[in-house]
Amino acid sequence: MVASLFDTHAHLISDDWDKYPARALTPGLPTPDRPNYTVTVESLIEMMDSHNVERACLVQRGHVYGFDNSYIIDSAAKFPGRLHPVVILDAQDPETPAKYRHMVKNDSVCGFRMAAARPWLWDTAWMSSPAAMEIWKACADLGTPMTIIFYQKHLSYNLPLLKIIAKQFPDLPIIIDHGGMPYGMTQVEVGYAEEDGEEVIMPPPPDFGINETIKIFEDVPNVYFKFTEINIERLAAEKIRPAHIVRRLVDGFGPDRLVWGSDIGQSMLWSYKEKTEMARKAADFLTEEEAVKFLHDNAARIYSNAC
Repeated sequence: MVASLFDTHAHLISDDWDKYPARALTPGLPTPDRPNYTVTVESLIEMMDSHNVERACLVQRGHVYGFDNSYIIDSAAKFPGRLHPVVILDAQDPETPAKYRHMVKNDSVCGFRMAAARPWLWDTAWMSSPAAMEIWKACADLGTPMTIIFYQKHLSYNLPLLKIIAKQFPDLPIIIDHGGMPYGMTQVEVGYAEEDGEEVIMPPPPDFGINETIKIFEDVPNVYFKFTEINIERLAAEKIRPAHIVRRLVDGFGPDRLVWGSDIGQSMLWSYKEKTEMARKAADFLTEEEAVKFLHDNAARIYSNAC
């Protein structure tokens, strides 16, 4: 069994709404409702200690706090060396690259997360406008990983665009949240599709739709794939054992390009204990060396170089 884990995808939700209020990610939209649960930094550390999780990335919960990253930055400062902030900032703001450089230098920020603030628009400006490209350059200059999240309806044109960008920055680690494949479709997206009368059909094993999506990155070694509870929820809905798709990913991309994340603080179907157990079971068809890389070493390498 893998001795310790590295959680690349933990979200925090504070219990102090005066100090850390909710903020809209998109200007002009209503302030988000307060979630009916919290995941404080203290509770995360307690869960990590209980389930042998050595380190974690604190990924900004943009749909709660918008571009205000203060809670994850303050939290990481309480536990130096164990928690690594991954921030979200406005990719269209020309001041963002300078803000990000300041955060990396002064706030121990270890990564940037790029996300579409208006996912109902079928555009690419959020990731490839001149302003956004300056952020890619800043990450490459600083050596801090870029994490990027895609909605399923946008994969057909966002993935080829990402390949172009990745080849411009061959030394920059780029991590695709939830794998960037059909089984990364969130339950929220499934709900929207069903409301629109669409039938959600997942591609069957053994390929899982990978040939039509992320296979294009087989020859792009700086692109990594994050496997999270969102993937496991979709696989559970299809009654597919997660270890099968993990084996397919390692066979297609090698053992050095897959990392694990719990998605605690957003996906709350299972407890942290269950999440870590399922992560280890997802490695059932890997060799011991491959499993250690997937569940710990790949992430440790990426973020040790950045932090």
